[in-house]
Amino acid sequence: MERAPLKNRVTPFGDIVATTARGTLMGNRGGRLHDTNKRLGKRRWVSAQWICCQLSFKNRHREIMSDKSYTELFFLDEATALGAGHRPCFECRRTDAVLFADALSAGTKNRTRLKAAEIDQHLHSARLCADGTKRTYIADVKTLPAGVMIRANDQIVLIRSAKEHWLWSVTGYLPISRINGQVEVLTPKSTVYAIHQGYRPSVHVSILSA
Repeated sequence: MERAPLKNRVTPFGDIVATTARGTLMGNRGGRLHDTNKRLGKRRWVSAQWICCQLSFKNRHREIMSDKSYTELFFLDEATALGAGHRPCFECRRTDAVLFADALSAGTKNRTRLKAAEIDQHLHSARLCADGTKRTYIADVKTLPAGVMIRANDQIVLIRSAKEHWLWSVTGYLPISRINGQVEVLTPKSTVYAIHQGYRPSVHVSILSA
């Protein structure tokens, strides 16, 4: 009998869902969210440390949702992870993490690079409202850089360029007609700033091979 998929896949809304589709990045939210039966409890984060990591690093092997570990979460791609409010890991993705930190720190005094803990606190308030729900904001789609996730016409959409928009799903992307006007921005405002400053999130192969 085929086992039901674990609830460990993250959408750009930050929701955690169950799907048989595989992700290209792994991450966590600072600790364990599951019980001994590998089922999620009520909480959706343990700390402000929301990271996204490589699937493979230094030949390490993990049991997913073990009794002694954090809850492994998975993402379609980096644009999805950033949309949900995660950031690059400073251990397995150090080059990307430094680039992200530098971009996010561009507006600080003397351009001092923010440390990981400072970034986490900065992002935590940008991705969540006081009641724990996802924080979004409204903007004209023309002002948003490539790599940002939005909601338009009740659909999750990736901005690939000013004239190129793609419909998001757990399995990949499909091209759609260009969107105009005001949209709900899912990617936290701080991360949008980092992308404006030059950080380039990676995207799923369904776009690259189209």
